[in-house]
Amino acid sequence: MSSDSTLLSRIDHLVVLMLENRSFDNMLGFLYTDQGNRPSGQSFEGLTGAESNPDGNGGKVTVFPIDHTRPGAYFMPGSVPGEEYHRVNNQLFGTQQVPTPAPDATNEGFVTDFAQIFPTRKGNSPGVTASDIMGCFPPEALPVLSGLARGYAVCDHWYCSVPTQTLPNRGFALAGTSLGLVSDKACENQAKINRFMFKTDSIFGRLSEKGIGWAIYGYNLPPLTRANFPDTQRAGDQHFGHFIDFKNAATEGSLPAFAFLEPAWKHDGNSQHPNDDVASGEQFILDVYNALRTGPDWAKTLLVITYDEHGGCYDHVPPPVGAASPDQQAGEAGFDFTRFGVRVPTVLVSPLIARGTVFDVPGDSVPLDHTSVLKTIQQRWGVAPLTARDEAAPGIGGVLTLDEPRDDNPLHGVIVPVSTGRNPARAVTSHLEQVYNSLVAENVLPSP
Repeated sequence: MSSDSTLLSRIDHLVVLMLENRSFDNMLGFLYTDQGNRPSGQSFEGLTGAESNPDGNGGKVTVFPIDHTRPGAYFMPGSVPGEEYHRVNNQLFGTQQVPTPAPDATNEGFVTDFAQIFPTRKGNSPGVTASDIMGCFPPEALPVLSGLARGYAVCDHWYCSVPTQTLPNRGFALAGTSLGLVSDKACENQAKINRFMFKTDSIFGRLSEKGIGWAIYGYNLPPLTRANFPDTQRAGDQHFGHFIDFKNAATEGSLPAFAFLEPAWKHDGNSQHPNDDVASGEQFILDVYNALRTGPDWAKTLLVITYDEHGGCYDHVPPPVGAASPDQQAGEAGFDFTRFGVRVPTVLVSPLIARGTVFDVPGDSVPLDHTSVLKTIQQRWGVAPLTARDEAAPGIGGVLTLDEPRDDNPLHGVIVPVSTGRNPARAVTSHLEQVYNSLVAENVLPSP
């Protein structure tokens, strides 16, 4: 076994699957609770089961494992939590308005914020209560995601880049900035005005400049990411496809150096956004993994499974400060981009990763966030940094420690869960589906 991060040079294909709106605790917090959060002697910042939040009435709500055998379990927390910038402030600090510099976050506002927001949401599950936000999936509920986390590597300190919604975080993930935007609505409006959301170079344009291949795959629609940047809008159709095109490329050994995968955005899709069906997302993750593992380039592939933001789901670890501001100025809502967002689940998969790895960076390092993907691309293919944020970010090449690729399959025999019960959100157009449809109507995106 080697700890040499130059093993990154053996990776010819970096694949990123970015799902939707789940916190680390919500999906993986109980991953190693049964081992005292010390898997093979490693430190793992998971749940003990004693974490709690004030209920606003003088009591507390303790975190609990979701009973996945109960009807409706895979639609938890039963309502769409607050994901907007001011709601995230409320969850972390107990107030919607946070000064700069911010005080220490306590992460004690999740229950009270959910109590404020869920009565206003459409498509709530019957009987949803504020305490439901403290429910987290145990490993047996998520055999695919948990199986990959245990079978390869889990990152227990990977943060979304901005304490807010989807589109600003996706801007950071692919360009190292959201150009001061912290709301999905502002990103949508910019796209309608400029024909793209962020007037800046992205990693896709940088790769094209060096003649390095890339592709963006929507699930069953043209990808929303095409509307994000000038260089993706200018790019030829050969750079875009559907999930079936990804599977075919993996099977044929024709994947590009960088592939970025989107879920299905619709209310009955597989993004795992509350209240979408988490079980459907499990199937999607398995399909991505199997396509890569059975392809001819598996030994040269690194798969990153992550989530763009926490979506208002509970997490007990306060996000760190000290983030590099990409634009060196305050943006929307006066936010200065010097603090990270909430922890999100991130699993790293490659046959060059040792089973049961908990991957983190040293305590004195800048923490892992979405721009660590950009940094890894830069380290592997010699691409120049996009902003101060990705220039400061650590890469993930150090997770590759095996001199010879493994030939086992940690998911052998795994059965994908199937949700039961009625999901009332199936009749509600999802937030990102609305954005997608709006951009199609404005001819920013091609019609499906």
